[in-house]
Amino acid sequence: MTNSFKHEILIVDDEAAVRDSLALVLQSSGYDVSIATHGFDALLQLKRKLPSIVISDLNMPQMSGFEFLSVVRRRFPQISVIAMSGAYHSGDAVPGGVIADAFYPKGQSNPEALLQVVADLIRTSAAHAVDHERESAPVWIPRNGKDSHGIPYVVLTCTECLRSFPLSVATEDLQKIQETPCLFCHSTVRYIVDFSLSIASPRPRVEVATIARAPMRTSAKV
Repeated sequence: MTNSFKHEILIVDDEAAVRDSLALVLQSSGYDVSIATHGFDALLQLKRKLPSIVISDLNMPQMSGFEFLSVVRRRFPQISVIAMSGAYHSGDAVPGGVIADAFYPKGQSNPEALLQVVADLIRTSAAHAVDHERESAPVWIPRNGKDSHGIPYVVLTCTECLRSFPLSVATEDLQKIQETPCLFCHSTVRYIVDFSLSIASPRPRVEVATIARAPMRTSAKV
């Protein structure tokens, strides 16, 4: 594969077996490969070095691939991304809110197809980067819970003024792009509520302090 050694590929998947098998295929074709176990781990790596392509699973703990890829598209439009999942048989079945340049069905041993997709994306990376700049990737967010009336709500952060505001969600349209004006600057915020995930308030850590008590002294009057 021509000049493949010049390109680095980041694999993001919480399953070690999947990461290792993909890394082996790509490294054997001359690519430099780095791995991440979830979206947060990947974002930390992207702060240090940008790969040519990101291959990410969609269903991961801590930060799903849906959320991760939407962040990548907004912050790193020059990167081409391949969505990967075992829940969908083809890219046509993937929810429309997933902003990816290609899809690879997870669990299907077809290294030739993967290598072809990677080579095609590298060859057309400049054109993809221009298209990415024009796209407005939606923000993927988990629901925050329900208010006192039992209505689900989310907390949105405006991508323009960066101020956050709560928003009630009347219907649970899973993975459907929604739009709402920011309460502060009135810019349009595009978002997707992932009802398969929720944010729970962290339990406060209760640190039990060991208090050394001096033995009680009693005084008696004689």
